[in-house]
Amino acid sequence: MAFILGQTAKRGVRSGFSAMFGIWTGAFIHVIFAALGLSAVLASSALAFSTIKWIGAAYLIWLGIQPLRSKGTSISVNGQISPKGLMPIFRQGVLVSVLNPKVAVFFLAFLPQFVEAGAGPVGAQFFLHGSLIIFVAAFVEPPLILVGGKLTGYLSNNTIVSRWMDRGLGALFVGLGIKLASSDRF
Repeated sequence: MAFILGQTAKRGVRSGFSAMFGIWTGAFIHVIFAALGLSAVLASSALAFSTIKWIGAAYLIWLGIQPLRSKGTSISVNGQISPKGLMPIFRQGVLVSVLNPKVAVFFLAFLPQFVEAGAGPVGAQFFLHGSLIIFVAAFVEPPLILVGGKLTGYLSNNTIVSRWMDRGLGALFVGLGIKLASSDRF
């Protein structure tokens, strides 16, 4: 949510939606991994979990350092960004989601509760229920982006607020990276 709202507030609604679709794509990759049983390998292998965890933590910290170094002028005028500029935001969203091993562990801890014996292959049930989680996000995240987009006009005209928002968002991402790096598998 922080990544999506941060992109919305800094660059406008289109960037927020690009970030959201990136996060959803990354979550869908985790759904596919869970359906194929690959998430179980990640959760059970200390080496695989640690590798993804450290890469994800480093990426979050790197994302956090960028706004910390900002002078508060990174908000685009009127929240406009070219379609070509949306792709890096989308890719960042995918990476933020895919490189978080806790998402895989969440799906492994949450989805089995809904698997019914005799209702079909377990992988298909994981896929269905994981996809429904993303579907539910479609009712929560777009309205947040639209509300966050209302802040863009104010922030694009106020360098001091923009600088503090960058610092706060940067500190949040660095903190999330440190929390991820210090976390255990379960």
